[in-house]
Amino acid sequence: MTKPTPKKTASRTRKPSTSAAKKKKAPQKKGWGKKLLLLGVKLSLVGIAALVILGIYLDGKIRDRFDGQIWQLPAVVYGRVLHLAPGDAVDITTVKRELDLLNYNKVRSPKRAGEYSASKTRIELIRRPFDFEDGPEGAQHVMLTFGSEGVTAIKQLDSGKQRGYLRIEPKLLGMMESNTDEQRIFLPRERYPEFLVDALLTTEDRDFYHHDGVSPLAIVRAMVVNIKAGRTVQGGSTLTQQLAKNLFLTRDRTLWRKVQEAYIAIILDYRYSKDRILEAYLNEVYLGQARGQAVHGFPLGARLYFGRPIEELRIDQLAMLVGIVKGPSYYNPWRYPERAQTRRDLILRMMMESGVLTSNQYAQAAARPLDVQKSPSLNSRQPAYFEQLTREIRERVGNQFNPESGLRVFSTLDPLSQSLIEKTVVNKVKALKKTAGNELEAAVVIADRKSGEIRAMVGGSRPGYAGFNRALNGSRQIGSLSKPAVYLAALLQPEKYNLATPLDDKPLVLKGDQGSEWKPRNYDRKFRGQVPLLKALAHSYNIPTVNLGLAIGLDNVISTFDDLGVNPDQITRVPSLLLGAFTLTPMEVTQMFQTLGSGGRKAELTALRAVVTREGQVLYRNWPKASQTVPEQASWLTMYAMKHVVKEGTARYLNPSFAWASLAGKTGTTDNNRDSWYVGIDGREVVTVWLGRDDNKPTKLTGSSGALRVYADYIKERQPQKLILNWPSEVTSVPYQVREGQFVTDCFSQQKLPMWDPKGHWRERCDKPDPVGWLNSLFD
Repeated sequence: MTKPTPKKTASRTRKPSTSAAKKKKAPQKKGWGKKLLLLGVKLSLVGIAALVILGIYLDGKIRDRFDGQIWQLPAVVYGRVLHLAPGDAVDITTVKRELDLLNYNKVRSPKRAGEYSASKTRIELIRRPFDFEDGPEGAQHVMLTFGSEGVTAIKQLDSGKQRGYLRIEPKLLGMMESNTDEQRIFLPRERYPEFLVDALLTTEDRDFYHHDGVSPLAIVRAMVVNIKAGRTVQGGSTLTQQLAKNLFLTRDRTLWRKVQEAYIAIILDYRYSKDRILEAYLNEVYLGQARGQAVHGFPLGARLYFGRPIEELRIDQLAMLVGIVKGPSYYNPWRYPERAQTRRDLILRMMMESGVLTSNQYAQAAARPLDVQKSPSLNSRQPAYFEQLTREIRERVGNQFNPESGLRVFSTLDPLSQSLIEKTVVNKVKALKKTAGNELEAAVVIADRKSGEIRAMVGGSRPGYAGFNRALNGSRQIGSLSKPAVYLAALLQPEKYNLATPLDDKPLVLKGDQGSEWKPRNYDRKFRGQVPLLKALAHSYNIPTVNLGLAIGLDNVISTFDDLGVNPDQITRVPSLLLGAFTLTPMEVTQMFQTLGSGGRKAELTALRAVVTREGQVLYRNWPKASQTVPEQASWLTMYAMKHVVKEGTARYLNPSFAWASLAGKTGTTDNNRDSWYVGIDGREVVTVWLGRDDNKPTKLTGSSGALRVYADYIKERQPQKLILNWPSEVTSVPYQVREGQFVTDCFSQQKLPMWDPKGHWRERCDKPDPVGWLNSLFD
């Protein structure tokens, strides 16, 4: 049954009127507006919350860095401090060369730190202020007076008083290896030249002290200046924004990075003073590359481009540094000097227009050349020396040493000795390769004769290149360098041996346990019957040395090596040790001869003087000390014989030029001329030179024709100090004559020979001479 369809009511079928529809739709529009407004408020709140959260995050990040150590500062290494005092045997030429190495300006009349003038006998200088290992010292205006024997007086010119000593600040050598690829030297704001700050602010951010980190006005001004100049002269970012980008952000050119940059700049400006921000910028700004590492901060930039502390730069040099900020590669003064000079002159003109410079100052500064160094350099590192320095730091400072905490390391390196030996090795090895072949290598160690402080080190024929360090790691047979220890062992027994003792020089055959034979020979293949001990050492005769060593005993010889600083475990107890058939490094050889050359007082070789924190706390300090390990009398007599090596023996090549210096030395040559050695000793240094090949093949060089020539060229430039050995007690002068090529004591002779006479026997015999009896007893 079909249901009836209900009738539609009028209210359901009637269409609403237009006015009624409008009344119903109006509330609907008002609802969407509310929703949009509400959405906008919500989004704004979310944005504000996000900015607040971002601000809190950035604020924490900024404070973590700024309230602690902003940068990982590499450890800075300095050379030795030059101490001068009246009576020191330091000549005026040496001091002038030292000042030149430190880039002091030679002027007519010193007016500022880092300047000096010189006459034949005087040097007037204003020594730079410096933080020494025991504390800071200000600039010192002094007059140094020199005589024939060295320093005679030091006068403080501002007070007129005489000084007891003066310290010349050390040379900056470079940075220790660290985990950062950035190099910088931190300098506080107050030590920056005001002209540098004025030029930087004029060029980069004129409203620095007035804006809140971001300056819209600076952006507009930069646009106007750039349009007028026809190129980009100024940037729109403030110094604070640049600092924010460099310290916290990447270099990506995105809107998000610019937002963060501005936000960080505002926070920085709110949190820290303007001078604090400026100080950070001055030490952070990127200024170029040195040996593949980024150079940051104006202090290190000044040394990179001009080789001087930033406090000593002229206004034109400071202007060039400021100009480089815009683009270190584009304005590189070595590659694009015209660009660098144009940029510098533009900054100078801006400084004139702002009233900082007068027109005359501008003209004088703009007329100067760039005056940059010949090549970008931060005082080239010495890789061989730095290896020894690193070893000692690990041993003596240990975990206290943090290479990124801005420590200052004071070494013992003498910049003059190092620079001269490097040049000598490069030039002389190149010449000697014509004889020895292109594979010839070299190693040199130079140490202070008395203190044992290492003054210079070369690890190969190319001193500036890191690689195998032959000075520390190249263990080679020492040949005749062993002989002074053998003769010293004999002279330790004065009742049996003296410089006149005759030694057999006849054919010798030694048989081993297995039936082997050893037939030592002299280098010239000659035999002389008998020779005095002094002559045997001076001329480096092999057979007399072997006979002497066997007579006193191998154990006594090895014990003497031990006393000189050689590890006895490195010496095999066989007769051939007497002729140096065992291996030592140049470093170990230097230790041996340092002990011998200082009167038997062994001072452990060291390259490390002190390690000091940025705050001035001394983590380590070495006080030079020595111990008497060999009797002074025997050491003195051995050195007397080594002087005869230079005077008449295998090193006589030196005597015509340096007889006045009374040098001592010893040549060394190994089998088939594989190794060429020379150890030279003057009043200042012990110098060990080795030449050879890494494959141990012959070089055709003896100690005299190879290593000795390197030493000779070095001291021609270095100028040695006269070697004066104080006459020890119990050593007396005994008259002698030369008969048939031998020394013979003779109380009636005018010639004399020193001998150790602990019981006064020689003196007594000559007081009551028996010309026949005591002369005959000498040869019993």
